[in-house]
Amino acid sequence: MNTAIRTRFAPSPTGYMHIGNLRTALYAYLFARANDGTFILRIEDTDRSRYVADAVDFIRRTLDAAGIVPDEGPDDIGGDYGPYVQSERTEIYKKYAEQLVETGHAYRCFCNHAEEQPAAEGEKTFGGYPRTCRDLPSEEIEARLARGEEYVIRQKMPLTGETTFYDVLHGNVTIPNTELEDQVLLKSDGMPTYNFANVIDDRLMKVSHIIRGTEFITSTPKHVLLYEAFGWEPPVFVHLAPVMGRDEETGKTSKLSKRHGATSFNDLVEAGYPAAAIVNYVALLGWSPKTTNQEVFSMDELIECFSLEGLSKSPAVFDYEKLGWMSGEYFKAMTDEEFAEAAHPFAGDLPANLGARWAQIAKLLKTRVAKLGDVRPAIAFLIEAPAFDPSLYENKRNKVTPAAAAELLPMLIEILAALPAEHWENDLLYALLEECIEREGWRKGAVMWVLRIAAAGQAVTPGGATEILSILGRETGLARLHAALDRLNELH
Repeated sequence: MNTAIRTRFAPSPTGYMHIGNLRTALYAYLFARANDGTFILRIEDTDRSRYVADAVDFIRRTLDAAGIVPDEGPDDIGGDYGPYVQSERTEIYKKYAEQLVETGHAYRCFCNHAEEQPAAEGEKTFGGYPRTCRDLPSEEIEARLARGEEYVIRQKMPLTGETTFYDVLHGNVTIPNTELEDQVLLKSDGMPTYNFANVIDDRLMKVSHIIRGTEFITSTPKHVLLYEAFGWEPPVFVHLAPVMGRDEETGKTSKLSKRHGATSFNDLVEAGYPAAAIVNYVALLGWSPKTTNQEVFSMDELIECFSLEGLSKSPAVFDYEKLGWMSGEYFKAMTDEEFAEAAHPFAGDLPANLGARWAQIAKLLKTRVAKLGDVRPAIAFLIEAPAFDPSLYENKRNKVTPAAAAELLPMLIEILAALPAEHWENDLLYALLEECIEREGWRKGAVMWVLRIAAAGQAVTPGGATEILSILGRETGLARLHAALDRLNELH
């Protein structure tokens, strides 16, 4: 018996990698790494109708960005059990399909959809096929082959009894054989079906543990019967519970889809979540470490803690707020320079005065954004002043009203205007205001509130009054204060 741990990730090249697929790849990778095993990338591209050009490259780039590194796989990855692309293995599948026909576990089916008769009312249809060719006489089969008739190869399912397999998460799973149709193994064009190819490949590639989504659990008895037909020992099965999304309006959950928000790794990266934070969060969607309450993990730490015992059979709900929190933790762990560099592409085109102060702006944003996609909206007020809103000057705690602001703002403008441009920076602005507040006996909260609202024009800002004024610069900062005063005076 082969005791080496070998896992695989076998995506179809049909587009972006959904979060559920990423989690499957991650768990297979972590389990292999945690057990000094081998992680295989295999491309299941036999359904040519759904094939997307460049999808294989995209899958590889996604795994690379996520830090999931295959030991064996297509092209330059290599390995001893290739090819690792199913469309390059058609002769292998044909050989094993013919072997099943010879041993009586499969048969040639010459039917096409036009010839298949609808089942009588109440009769079991076996997936729409009434097993017309299951017991054809050998003479008829030979005659039809001699005429060059096209055929598929179907699996000959047991008509009675049941098939049971053990799943790490779900225990023993039993399906009555009467529910299993005589599925197609090899299509008339020589291409295998998913259910056949993955069994052959998993066996020949010596996969020890199959980690995949729970949607495959009802197909697994078909796979188990194929293993039995060949006299092979099945691998260990682990069927993961689905990742769910929550509807904001109803609070109800359903399988994660686009209507819940970004659902692919690429979408989340483009939204500005750090790749490592996404991987970290996805690891915790249905798995929890048994030895620690830690939530922020490096890949090496995930490998060290990962075990199948930590998996849950309950569906996990994708929580964008929790992902945002985790993303924020990754931002906090960056140096100011690293964050400024990462965030800069998300800032868009900036006026020269703001571009020159990008490091200062980024430092304010670093602990205040959940994703880099929040950067541009967070600094929009610096680029263009929002529409005047007098209600923002209402602040009961600091006893501020629009009228009080109109009275206080001229004095603050006069004080600040005395500071030359070369000294217009946060610490000096703050020190100057503190000195005046103490001298005049003003309420500090009132002064800072009025200045911040006048300079920013919005209630929530990444930074206080003097930080905003220093970023705007002396000329723009004073211009905004004057404009706010003019609008306040118009109210009276």
